[in-house]
Amino acid sequence: MLEEEGIKIGYSTLTRNIRKLGLGQSKNQRCDQKPDVPGAEMQHDTSPYNVKFGTTRVKVIGSIIYMRYSKLRYLKFYRSFNRFAMKCFIHEALTFWGYAAPDCIIDNTNLARLRGTGRNAVITPEMKHFAGQYGFKFICHEINHANRKAGNERSFYTVETNFFPGRTFENLEDMNRQAFDWATIRMANRPVSKTKLIPAKAFEFEQSFLRKLPPYVTPPYLAYGRGTDQYGYASIDGNFYWVPGTSRFDVKVLQFCDHVEIYHKRKKLAEYELPPDGVKNEKFSPEGEPRSRYQPKNRKKPTAGEEKILRSVAPEVDAYLDFGLTMNGKSRHRFVRQLYGLHKKTALPLFVKAIKRALKYRVNNVDTIENIIRLLMRDASYDLPLPEVNHDFTNRPAYLEGRFTDEVDLSAYGKDDKA
Repeated sequence: MLEEEGIKIGYSTLTRNIRKLGLGQSKNQRCDQKPDVPGAEMQHDTSPYNVKFGTTRVKVIGSIIYMRYSKLRYLKFYRSFNRFAMKCFIHEALTFWGYAAPDCIIDNTNLARLRGTGRNAVITPEMKHFAGQYGFKFICHEINHANRKAGNERSFYTVETNFFPGRTFENLEDMNRQAFDWATIRMANRPVSKTKLIPAKAFEFEQSFLRKLPPYVTPPYLAYGRGTDQYGYASIDGNFYWVPGTSRFDVKVLQFCDHVEIYHKRKKLAEYELPPDGVKNEKFSPEGEPRSRYQPKNRKKPTAGEEKILRSVAPEVDAYLDFGLTMNGKSRHRFVRQLYGLHKKTALPLFVKAIKRALKYRVNNVDTIENIIRLLMRDASYDLPLPEVNHDFTNRPAYLEGRFTDEVDLSAYGKDDKA
């Protein structure tokens, strides 16, 4: 400004005038209100929570779909929430109700949005096709305008103040069972505080304004190409499923919301229910057939159980494991298995003494520890523990019965061999 206009002005004065004139800022405008129209829209959103499963604190994602007019809710929790989980949740909720509103208000999540925000948002072709199967479309609200789906935001507040207090959960499945009953039975038949509207009855009235779902809608699924290993297993999401047949061939796996189906050349070979949350590295076979005695090729063999036993043996062993388990991967598991095997075949006092010596000299090789045990056994300072003898053997029935047998002639063993 000084060079072009010849005006000398301080920076703070310039910025104050810019703020005063509102230059470069969006003007505050009054918001419009959307009335509650029967069958007009539904709303979807998610919220993270920290909960306890037993004594373990875990993170979960709560997902709610909300009918704007009837105040009906559907609630479910996930350990992680991606596009496939979003499709599964909406499919589960809408098929449970049997109806869908023409508009679904969402935030500017990239799970459904390709680019743009608010009214300029472009929905991904995948999610646009998915919504078309149920007769609705996704609409993103403007940025910082979360009140556009205030009913859903209020639903999460109700979850925090009405669902969580006083409840305990064993696992994710138990949590979702309670959430289903709470949302579809208790809250659906409970009058809304202000209007005294009962969501279940309001939904019966609203059904004539909603779009009825077709008799059958293909549920969402993920397709994988998998090979069959030499033992007949195909790996899916961290678990192994047995493929019927005697030869090895490539299969197509369809993972649905609650089960998986295995196909070969368009022929369905097997169907398995998905295991509970957290189950990994397990193998599954069809019902009614014996489990294969072979292990899958790439099945992991964790050593958490062996490590837990070793740490409980003695404080010296626990300290040694903290020193020795600096490696990761296969070498770590091999080290734990070798040390556990040495523990099983060695007397406990001798094993602890050898581990204490190995820790002192920073030895992290199991073969060297075994040599230390041999040296300790040769040393006179260590005595092998005497075996425990149960002196009640004289009261055993077999011992008492032997009293009536003839004495064994052992005189032949006392003669010298003159030959």
